[in-house]
Amino acid sequence: MSVTLTVAVLLLLSLTGFWLGRNRAVAVAGGRIANLHSVPTYYGSYMALWAGLPALVLVLVWVALRGAVMDWIVLSSMSPDQLEAWARVMLAPAELETLLTSVADGASALTQTHRQLLLINIGNLAIGQPQYVNPGVIDAIQPAASHMTQLRGLADWTLFGAVMALAGGGLAFTWSKINPSFRARNNVERVVTALLVLCSTIAVLTTVGIVLSLLFESIRFFTKVPITEFLFGLQWSPQTAIRADQVGSSGAFGAVPLFTGTLLIATIAMLVAAPVGLMSAIYLSEYAPKRVRGLVKPVLEILAGVPTVVYGFFAILTVAPFIRDLGALVGLPISSQSALAAGIVMGVMIVPFVSSLADDVINAVPQSLRDGSYGLGATKSETIRQVVMPAALPGIVGAMLLAVSRAIGETMIVVMAAGLQASLTLNPLASVTTVTVQIKSILVGDQEFDSAKTLSVFALGLVLFLVTLALNVVALRIVQKYREKYD
Repeated sequence: MSVTLTVAVLLLLSLTGFWLGRNRAVAVAGGRIANLHSVPTYYGSYMALWAGLPALVLVLVWVALRGAVMDWIVLSSMSPDQLEAWARVMLAPAELETLLTSVADGASALTQTHRQLLLINIGNLAIGQPQYVNPGVIDAIQPAASHMTQLRGLADWTLFGAVMALAGGGLAFTWSKINPSFRARNNVERVVTALLVLCSTIAVLTTVGIVLSLLFESIRFFTKVPITEFLFGLQWSPQTAIRADQVGSSGAFGAVPLFTGTLLIATIAMLVAAPVGLMSAIYLSEYAPKRVRGLVKPVLEILAGVPTVVYGFFAILTVAPFIRDLGALVGLPISSQSALAAGIVMGVMIVPFVSSLADDVINAVPQSLRDGSYGLGATKSETIRQVVMPAALPGIVGAMLLAVSRAIGETMIVVMAAGLQASLTLNPLASVTTVTVQIKSILVGDQEFDSAKTLSVFALGLVLFLVTLALNVVALRIVQKYREKYD
């Protein structure tokens, strides 16, 4: 019995509980709903919550603890001979010699890396994928793999039984409590309020955890590289030498080229998105007939749902060659990957953000202001320029700043259309890179999180987080300070 099937049965029991609770409430009221404290739906919801929520919590706790508990049991069951047979095949001679001196202690003698490698081998064999296991260790770990398979089956059935018992107990408990005077609505609303508070707390704690992880790892980076070099250095080359005789690894961590490339591409993107998005919003909200607006607005907003990798393909296969060929016609040397190509496509991508937010802000301007302007003899264009736009300006500025935040955080378009070269230039025809691209590039593959190269991505992420946070705060402050309230 898999966890997925267990959850599906639990949801079915919750729906059954809703139906039973609703019918039970109507039955105890003698068919007269007016005699009930709450409407029958609340009684059904109360029963469904008690049937599903405690059991769902049990499932979540089990899913969180299952892997660690089963791994510990399986490793503890392995004999020193089995561990030694596995180690002789999988470990290097130096590591093997160290392990053999303490192999009598069992799996506790393994390092964390070796323990993970052993568990991967056992897990692959347990799920029937021996092709991913070294043939020389299959005999040694076969008992452990069989043990893991048995444990998984036993655990799944035990969980299913516990969940069914808990859900059945919840149904029986709530069945006995349903009566005309029972305050079902109050109880349901208390549970829903608690769930909302829990979700809000999880969101806040997640944000705090992200910020703290960035901060602590950035501090580790700044113990290796001075913060002044990072913020004001003009050369970015994160490759560091592993050996003293190694060359070609300068280890320069000046992030100014990355900041410059990020601002250059974001500026080009906004030069495209701001006028196109704003003019689209003005047309759709003020000039377009209802049928045209109903057709164009959803089509325009579809652009926001296109994956960024598709925009990247469009940039590198269509826009970048077009710009390069156009430059060749006028004698301009343009790189096949340029900031201009990436910025133009990124601007197209964020047009829906600007147009949709600006359209909502413009539509929020009361019609009475327009009617007053028309009554004074102003034309439609004069009304838009002198009445509607000033009234909607704070919201439009906020929409622009939010679009800038979106542009700064984009990765795939820049990777494919602008390149990976960290160049300190303001030439839009040259190849540049951005902060997000460097974060992606450095973290690709296996990394040691003790080197300045890997830790530098946390410093870059912290700067990016602070910049986007500042833009969002400024946007909110502008909207709050200059927003005009109308009756």
